[in-house]
Amino acid sequence: MIDKLEYFIALAREKHFAHAAAELGISQPTLSAAIRQLEDQLGVILVNRGSRFQSLTPEGQRVLEWARRIVGDTRTMREEMRAARKGLSGHIRLAAIPTTLAMVPRITAPFQEKHPDVTFSVTSTTSLQILSLLENLEIDAGLTYLENEPLGRVTSVPLHAERYHLITAVGNPLSDRESVTWKEVAGLSLCLMTADMQNRRIINQHFQEAGVNVRPRLESNSMIVLLSHVLTGRWSSIMPRNVARSFGFHREIAIVPITEPAAHHIVGLVATHREPFTPLVSALLHQARILAESGID
Repeated sequence: MIDKLEYFIALAREKHFAHAAAELGISQPTLSAAIRQLEDQLGVILVNRGSRFQSLTPEGQRVLEWARRIVGDTRTMREEMRAARKGLSGHIRLAAIPTTLAMVPRITAPFQEKHPDVTFSVTSTTSLQILSLLENLEIDAGLTYLENEPLGRVTSVPLHAERYHLITAVGNPLSDRESVTWKEVAGLSLCLMTADMQNRRIINQHFQEAGVNVRPRLESNSMIVLLSHVLTGRWSSIMPRNVARSFGFHREIAIVPITEPAAHHIVGLVATHREPFTPLVSALLHQARILAESGID
């Protein structure tokens, strides 16, 4: 039953039998047979399908909620028993919005020092995608904004107040200022995050509050791409100070606080709320709380 529920979750996520089968590493006939067996066991139709996947039925939507809960609890039980036998080990899947990537080693490094048998994978993505990945059990935790947009049912640990600064090459207009306003920054040739990033939506909001609309000359979902363009002297950008400093170009760029408003937005670690947490997620949340208490510059 657990295997069939995992197959069903994958199908609901991919919305395509062949794609879901490839994701699971099984044949499409095996997946189709497993879904039909699950429907027979439960006595309901889960998937509307003709020659291909169309949608989940109302019963399928409800079973999907149960499937996520049951599969999540089963994984938690297995991991807890493994930890009881061997100590903490396994793999943690993290996703992070680009502005938090510089923060990730401050969690992973001390965590792995305590638990050397734990490995990590870290991907960079949007805040909305992090919530989707958590819901579909594709990641264990995410680093994202805790304000501005709904998070759903998650456990969160606030880590840092993200404050925005003008990032520009030394010698460029405004580079010698102690502070600048959003309206002044709007007059520069800007490179900013893409529109699907919450960071960009926040920045757009502050420009609108200042009474200006901005069309950046370049967009990217990568902070290193933005900073690389800043270093040419042709573009300026808007980033949190700790992100700009993390790349080690202190002498070549100016980092100037933006005021009116001097806005800040809380970022932190989020994990799907469940009791009990898996031992790995529980330990990760504990490490995040240690980091929060130490303070992040």
